[in-house]
Amino acid sequence: MSIEVLTLLLLACILVSFALGAPVGLALGGIAMAVGYMTWGEGIFTLIPTTIESNFFSFILLAIPLYIYMGQLLTRSGIGDAMFNASQMLIGRIRGSLAISVIGVCSMIGAMVGIIGAGIMTSGSIALKPMLDRGYDKRLALGVIMAGGGLGILIPPSIPMIMYSATTQNSVGRMFIAAIVPALISITLLVAYVVISCKMNPEKAPLDTGDERQMSKPEKLRTARDGFFSLLLIVAVLGSIITGIATPTESGAIGVVGAILLAVLFKRFRFRMFQSAGFETALLVSASMWIILGASVFSNFHMLSGVQNMVAQFTQDLGLPPIGVIILMQVIMLLLGFIIDELIIVLMCAPLFAPIVVSLGYDPIWFGILMILNIEIAVQTPPYGFALFYLKGIAPPGVTMMDIYKSITPFILLKLLVLIICMLFPEVVLWLPNMIMGEG
Repeated sequence: MSIEVLTLLLLACILVSFALGAPVGLALGGIAMAVGYMTWGEGIFTLIPTTIESNFFSFILLAIPLYIYMGQLLTRSGIGDAMFNASQMLIGRIRGSLAISVIGVCSMIGAMVGIIGAGIMTSGSIALKPMLDRGYDKRLALGVIMAGGGLGILIPPSIPMIMYSATTQNSVGRMFIAAIVPALISITLLVAYVVISCKMNPEKAPLDTGDERQMSKPEKLRTARDGFFSLLLIVAVLGSIITGIATPTESGAIGVVGAILLAVLFKRFRFRMFQSAGFETALLVSASMWIILGASVFSNFHMLSGVQNMVAQFTQDLGLPPIGVIILMQVIMLLLGFIIDELIIVLMCAPLFAPIVVSLGYDPIWFGILMILNIEIAVQTPPYGFALFYLKGIAPPGVTMMDIYKSITPFILLKLLVLIICMLFPEVVLWLPNMIMGEG
């Protein structure tokens, strides 16, 4: 069977499996094993132990449950509310200040959780009701929550970045540092849009900032303290990696201990909270590990069958310049984002595309950031971006899918602008890691 026919067969099987609602990890692994048995015979069964050995005995992957656990502890202990109140109090009486606070805080919460779906649902559960109660435009409220929560995978620590680094054998620290400038540009553009939009259309956002204005001085000091220490934990986790004090995995352990200490310090620690955070983490990690196994078996089988040569030959036949190949890869990942989530896209595309990118003379860290930016857009793009349905799940009954589509459209265009800037000017991504850690 030629690699072209094999690729079409695998793609068709994937689409049918997802349409039938099959579990993602089981579908990908099962398809690879079934098709592999038809083409390779019994030799396909050696792929499972070798994949497990190469993927699950990686010290880097241990960071995933640690970061997820840190996020669960922070959100369940009410630290997200503390960050929200502190941010709102700091910004003060500006039209749209609550929306600006939501972008910043939801970005941080998304970073704590590390994956888009959980980030958006957690952010929405904290921020949506206060915005609607204070008279904010429904579409603006939905849009900033989706945009801010989605930024979580671009702001370190990020689970997709760890997976990209693990599957392509690149530095997690460089990935984290490389994402900082694109993340700052994204947040700046989103905040600028909110400010300009609210100034042009004051009905979108009331000027009153709410309960923060009636706080007593002790309450303001307590709110500022809670917000400061919450932000300090994130800085400590990222800073320990940048300075070389800890590996990404060790920094995840620092984050877990810090989250517990903050819960105790803020007098929010409860055994039930501790227990429920552990159970939820176990469920998320178990699901992630099965997806990683299935996707890794699938991608390894596809690569060993020669798909990289097929893609290289295909791009050569099209006569595309190197940047044209990069754009083609972006389009492919954008389309994949309509039907599968960010973790699977990374696990399927990273081992396939990264070697081709390197062979074209590009930096794999730069391409990894482009992949994260692309995925962030793809899973939020109407009509089938799966993150849209996460937001619908927590929205009030009066919110329709059309409201959500219209709310996210301007923010998607801004994020697409960031992707284009980073693609055309690689130094936007590579300048900071090269300055801090030297040339890669």
